Amino acid sequence: MNIILTGATGTLGSQVLFSLLETRLLEIERLYLIVRKKNRTLPKDRVNTIFESEIVPSAIKNNKKAILDKIVVVDAKQVLQPISFIDNNKTYYFIHSAGYVNLSIDPNSKDEIFKENLTFSAQIFEAYKPHLEKFIYISTAFSIGKLSGMLENNYVGVEQNEYRNYYEASKHATEKYLVKAGEKANIPIQILRPSVLGGNIMDKPSFFISKYMVFYLFAKFFYRSNSSETVRIQANKFSKLNIIPTDYAAKVITKVFDTAIEQLNIVNSKGTDIFHGISKILETVNFKNFKMTQELLETASEFESTLEQFYYETIGVHLTPYLTAKPYEWDTTLLESILPIPNYNLEDYLVSTIEYAKTNGFRNQRW
Repeated sequence: MNIILTGATGTLGSQVLFSLLETRLLEIERLYLIVRKKNRTLPKDRVNTIFESEIVPSAIKNNKKAILDKIVVVDAKQVLQPISFIDNNKTYYFIHSAGYVNLSIDPNSKDEIFKENLTFSAQIFEAYKPHLEKFIYISTAFSIGKLSGMLENNYVGVEQNEYRNYYEASKHATEKYLVKAGEKANIPIQILRPSVLGGNIMDKPSFFISKYMVFYLFAKFFYRSNSSETVRIQANKFSKLNIIPTDYAAKVITKVFDTAIEQLNIVNSKGTDIFHGISKILETVNFKNFKMTQELLETASEFESTLEQFYYETIGVHLTPYLTAKPYEWDTTLLESILPIPNYNLEDYLVSTIEYAKTNGFRNQRW
């Protein structure tokens, strides 16, 4: 088995890398990691930094030489020239985990977001089409946009015109493009959709995550606000936060990427109550002057403080559409038949993830 993986230095991609090496190493002939140069750090050096970090599983540390013999690091500049590094006589599982996460609703951002997600994914598929055993696309459980009720795994067959941002729209458009292109080329396509990613629940270190985004940004904002002003947080008290531990999502991906499953939402079967969850986050970062509300806050004249206005002009722009969403949940029957979702207290987990982030100063891993 030969695998090509993008996003190996990312939050989910790094965990997928570990999971592949822990559970599928004997099946892997070559594992190609497409990695870009970051500032002055070369792709190989970035990968070496990952393997030298304290969060590498012991099974990998103890088998490092055999593992490195199977890994080929490829500069992302070569990503659209596969002939420069692959064996033309073999076929490959391509796991496309890299993506451009930008929740902007600014129309000026639309072209860039679609270029990075849809156009780039299409270019990759076309470049590797003659060499593919299968193409696995890591999307998002929110690519379905503004829907409510029970959500099934088939998003591709759903026509949707309402999205909360261009990121959702670009990911859904990419899913549809790939499925159509795969059918035309007779190449299997698999769409896997993780929910909001949180810290480890199964692997050590507990609650580890390499990059603090989404609900972590919410915590980080108020943790660093250094303000005693009051802020009202607008949310739908009937909705829920759906957070899935990154290590669990990675293990599911590793289990299913070479199966016949075509679409799968990797989500939590349970959600955390929005009002309780947000309150727990704010209390954990010791921000106490807040009020949860369902009131619609629209104009500057309605803001009660400078901090409240700053919140709604910055991260609130991106997060409020999710906090105020209609109630929905996912059918996890298929997911739990693959790997049961760990049983843990959702609010305790949320508090522990934020405590872990505080301990690390909300600093992302420098890979």
